Amino acid sequence: MTDHDAARDKARDAGDRLLASHVTEDPFAAAFKATRMPMIITDPRQDDNPIIFCNAAFCELSGYTQDELYGRNCRLMQGPDTDRDAVRQIAEALRARQDISIDILNYRKDGSTFWNALYISPVRNDAGEVIYFFASQVDFTHVKQRELELSQARHSAEQEAHQRNRDLIDALGAKTMLVHEVDHRVKNNLSMIASITKQQARRTGDESARGALMALLNRVEALSTVHRKLFTDDDVSRFDVADFAREMVTDLVGALKRDDIRLTLDISPVYVPATKASPLALIVNELVGDAVRRGLGTLGGDIHLTVKRLNGHFLISMRDTIGPASTPDETPWNDAEADAFSRLLLDTCARQVSAHIDRRTEDRQTVVDVTLLVDETAGAKA
Repeated sequence: MTDHDAARDKARDAGDRLLASHVTEDPFAAAFKATRMPMIITDPRQDDNPIIFCNAAFCELSGYTQDELYGRNCRLMQGPDTDRDAVRQIAEALRARQDISIDILNYRKDGSTFWNALYISPVRNDAGEVIYFFASQVDFTHVKQRELELSQARHSAEQEAHQRNRDLIDALGAKTMLVHEVDHRVKNNLSMIASITKQQARRTGDESARGALMALLNRVEALSTVHRKLFTDDDVSRFDVADFAREMVTDLVGALKRDDIRLTLDISPVYVPATKASPLALIVNELVGDAVRRGLGTLGGDIHLTVKRLNGHFLISMRDTIGPASTPDETPWNDAEADAFSRLLLDTCARQVSAHIDRRTEDRQTVVDVTLLVDETAGAKA
């Protein structure tokens, strides 16, 4: 008789004694044999804690017969890919005579693998001595397979999302380069137009022509300022009219270098969609230009510019007061052709943004109010 045969017989005898201790009608023994849950009992009092009993469900799960299992340690179900850390935890629990619940990859007799939800519990006698270990197993390979499929699907989705993100970044980079190139060319073209206009104004001897060219130069520079602000702000989708108006009117009046022209401002942030930036910028430019042509250019006076939200409207208001003439011969300088063109441009820009213009003149003061309904300035905020 081989050593294995002797160990098997010894284990079988221990199992027989265990069964003999239970009467035939014992519901526990009957349930142990009949349950579909794979179960085994090992004997820690024998060398290497061998299997002394297993039910039919365990034989079906493992592929071994009872004769092949009796007298063997459960490690026969371990294989190359069995987690060594899980094996260590099981060994430590057995040495400490403690319960353990753990998931472990096991191997059947034919070499196929399955994921085993293993539960081991010591069985003690009245004296507290561990006389058996009871172990139950649940094959949850289908759950693990589903987890693997989900993990692979998640990985594939993450890879696809990563690739899409890279594609979007590349596309955004290409568009950003294009925008910067367009921005650069537009700035260069506006600068060239302004330079040509300025040179032409310096060379012409006709005062009316010079005035028209300088008015054109102011309009080009107003558009250039709009372009610069749109492409230097963090949010290129909207435009702060108040910030632009403050900068432009201050620069225009400052360039006159006139102590007799006094500028006051009542301005608070008003944001409009970027598509409305250019016409609104030209409106502000024309309001200031009109004020100068009406008399401030020769007599001085006061300019008060308002840009804010008021009573449900977005308001741009220019109020200018011409200074009194010091002699009867002093009269405001006026250019009817320039005034007519400026008013045409002002009205055209107002129509583009659905604005209403109201002009009032009394004595030496002129007030021009440009109002836009709130729903016409989506994105505006005070």
